[in-house]
Amino acid sequence: MKKFAVSLALLTSAALALAGCGTPPEGEDTPGADKVDFLACMISDAGGFDDKSFNQSGYEGMTRAEKDLGVSIKEAESKDANDFGPNLDSMKTQKCDLTITVGFMLKDATEQQALANEDMKFAIVDDSQITLPNVKPLVFKTSDAAFLAGYAAAAYSTTGKVATFGGMKIPSVTIFMDGFADGVAQYNTDTGKKVEVLGWNKEAQNGMFTETFDNQATGKQTAQTLIDQGADVIMPVAGPVGLGAAAAAQEANNVVIIGVDADWFETAPQYQDIVLTSVIKEIGTSVFDTIKESVDGNYSSTPYVGTLANGGVALAPFHNFDSQLDQATKDRIAELTEMISNGTYVVSSPSDPQ
Repeated sequence: MKKFAVSLALLTSAALALAGCGTPPEGEDTPGADKVDFLACMISDAGGFDDKSFNQSGYEGMTRAEKDLGVSIKEAESKDANDFGPNLDSMKTQKCDLTITVGFMLKDATEQQALANEDMKFAIVDDSQITLPNVKPLVFKTSDAAFLAGYAAAAYSTTGKVATFGGMKIPSVTIFMDGFADGVAQYNTDTGKKVEVLGWNKEAQNGMFTETFDNQATGKQTAQTLIDQGADVIMPVAGPVGLGAAAAAQEANNVVIIGVDADWFETAPQYQDIVLTSVIKEIGTSVFDTIKESVDGNYSSTPYVGTLANGGVALAPFHNFDSQLDQATKDRIAELTEMISNGTYVVSSPSDPQ
């Protein structure tokens, strides 16, 4: 299933002397481009830059820009929402040429900073509600790739029950859950089966949420509740909390996980034996491209929208589970991928980027 994979670049990381900064994930130490006079800065959501999820993916995009474009970088980790404002203030002091905030939860702090500093340029991951000339949204139609994951989940399930849950009820989370539910529904339509989705009701737009993105114990408990209800495939949309769900699935012995944001088979190798697939969101690519545009003098507030068609989102390979899905299922997923990409099949969610 390599056609569904979009590789994640794991590149050089750099340390920063900023108060409150954590230790970013390490990468390869390879020669890079000549230095340019440009400072790219990044602020994480709670969970930090080694969360094996969206923060890490964003950071990898920035370190790629450091290596390939020659920019200087600075970053600040947020432990919770109380860090957002101070971290943005620190970037203002550093005189960043572009400040990237990672995650919908930073929306208010980013908007306030952008309004107060019209000469500064910003980009924000997972929010398209800010409409300012100095803020570029980096958003993703993850419902498309999550639809494919839902189809695969339904095909794999032997209990007839699959599940998803979220960290918080925000658009960048529920968009995954909507696509997943629609994929299961399409599988039922194609096969006449009645696989049930636990944890999320798309029509009612309500379901299970941990109200945290970093408490793995809560993720494990939530997943166990779903396992107890009969789910044998679970897609947690909750950042590092999802690793707690993976732990519960691994202990259950007969439950598999669908990762989100990155290919969990690669980023969480301790769970390779239970990762059916992942819904990849190429945050790193969007970050790199935005920095490059800015370095080249082409910054604009026009949103970047990642789709199946442009490679911004993708379904990861099935890795160890490839032989456990029949060829007819894999062929149908390939067909649906092409149909969604060319617009002949439309997956929709109230949370889709506008």
